[in-house]
Order: sequence, then C-alpha cells, then structure tokens
Amino acid sequence: MSPEELEPGMHLQWRGSAPVNLRQTLSILQRGVGDPTIRLQPSEAWLAFTTSQGDATLRIVPAANRQDFRFSAWGPGAARALQHGSDLLGARDDWTGFDAPEFAGTLPDLVRRSRATHRQLRLPRTGRVFDHAAGAVLEQRVTGIEANYAWRWLIRYYGRPAPGPAPEGLRLFPLPEHVAGIPRWQWQQARVEQTRAATLIRLSQAASRLERWAELELSQSLPGVAAPGTLEAALLSISGIGPWTVAETLQRSHGATDHVSVGDYHLSGFVGQLLVGRRIDDADMIRLLEPYTGHRQRVIRLLQLSGQRKQAFGPRYAPEDHRNR
Repeated sequence: MSPEELEPGMHLQWRGSAPVNLRQTLSILQRGVGDPTIRLQPSEAWLAFTTSQGDATLRIVPAANRQDFRFSAWGPGAARALQHGSDLLGARDDWTGFDAPEFAGTLPDLVRRSRATHRQLRLPRTGRVFDHAAGAVLEQRVTGIEANYAWRWLIRYYGRPAPGPAPEGLRLFPLPEHVAGIPRWQWQQARVEQTRAATLIRLSQAASRLERWAELELSQSLPGVAAPGTLEAALLSISGIGPWTVAETLQRSHGATDHVSVGDYHLSGFVGQLLVGRRIDDADMIRLLEPYTGHRQRVIRLLQLSGQRKQAFGPRYAPEDHRNR
C-alpha cells in the first residue's frame, strides 16, 4: 500500500537492541497459512486484535537492517497497539543468560548450531490471553487441519473486520461474549465437539478476569486472589484447561521462555529423536530438558528451526466429523 492509503493512522518508529527476523519471530502467532488475524511476510506483518481500548490493526515494516521498524496502527485501540508493539518483536525477551558461555556450553550441538544460524529469533509477547487460550483449546485432541478450520470458521462468522486500510480478509477473533453465546448447532458447523465447546464457553466467561494478568510477569500474583494468584493458576482453574493449553497460551501471551507443551502428540518424539536419536515420552522429555530450565522453550524453538524433522511412523490422523455430536 502507498503512504497515502495508509493515512490517517498512528505511527511509531522503533529501534531494537539487535536485528529481529520478523517472520521467524511472529510465526508462532499464526494458526495455519489461512489465519485471518495475521498476514505475515518477510517484508511486513499485519495483525488484527482487540485491546483494552478497542479493536486495532497493526502493521509492522522492518528496515533493511532488521533493527529499525515502523509501526502503523488504526482503530480505537491504535494507541494501545503501538504502546506494546515492540513486545511483539521481543523487546522484553532477553537472551543474555542463554547466550552466556557457561550456559551455552551445556547446550546440545544441534541447539548451538541453530542458535548461531538464528540469532534474530525473538519470543513475542502479545499481552492477549483469551485469543491464544481459545486457539489452544481448539487444538485439543484434534489435527491441526481441524483446529485451523474451526479457528477460521469462528472468525468468519463471529469475528469483525480489521479497522483501517487493512488487507482484504483481515479480521479479529470474536469477543468472549460472542463466543459464549454460540449455539450448539453452530459449534457443530465449526466441527467443534461438545467437550471443547463447553471449555471455550467457560473460558469466555472467565476472560475479563484473565486479562487482569495480561501486563504482569508470569510469576506475579494479583492482590486479593487466592494463592498462588498467578495467571497459570487461574487458567488451570478452568475445567478443560490443563498444562498443555496453559503452555501454548503463555508462550504467546507472555513470551514464556520455559513453558513446555507437555501432552503434545508430536513434541516429545521430536525432541527425543533430535537430541538422543529415539522417541521418548513426556516424562523423559522433561528429564532431558531439565538442565536447561528457564530456557526450555528457547531450546524447543531452536530445535524447530534447525531444519531437522522427526521420522514419521504410522498412519496420519483423519479429520473427524463432529456434526452429530
């Protein structure tokens, strides 16, 4: 789009402490290539989301040096989007301890090589809890194809168009009150069975409480909340949400550096094959990653970027038909 098409709006220039690979950093936020909430290219990113001040569209354009970025935002939440835009590029993601020689020397060779190749990777922090938790719930016990279909369906029928001069089709995930009101027959159209639908409704009903933790650090407690009073504990208190869903949420909402997606169908096998040459279970994966506590999610992201792949065994899962459930 030309500069004329991008006005009016709010704009901000930001310089990071080091170069950032835009696509690698933000790819964790994208739920399939057809995700309506994000458009991600090496030369720019468009994101649509809601803030505490309202809906926003955010455009991020890197300079050639990948260290200087231009943020442009539209909608009632534009100022809020700009205020926290740098967090999407890892402004609060500190790799100093990971890169320290005494720690880096303990890492597996494959992880060290991947880190050397991907120095511009950052862990993004969105400050949004509900959207990411909802996306994780949709991924429970189904294939990625099924989860991404449901994500797109909900946005198509209950989301909103992105404000401003956004790319065609860019939309926001539905508000919690809209998700809570979806009738059962439409959950069936979205291919979401009753168990996940019920969890999403409970999550929607708790969304306003959960967002109180959005700007806190993960270890911080809210005053007046029963111990331990953390966001993780609040999420786990919702029936249908367990450690895997919590990890998938906090990796995105808070750039969690240590939360491992225990219970993932593929992850333990992937980590085991790359690090010890064989499949392992979740318990063995946690033991294997224990020396890297504090940075286990960094290790996993670097393994995923290493170019290595887990050997496939057995038949693929077939999408399920939930229309009669």
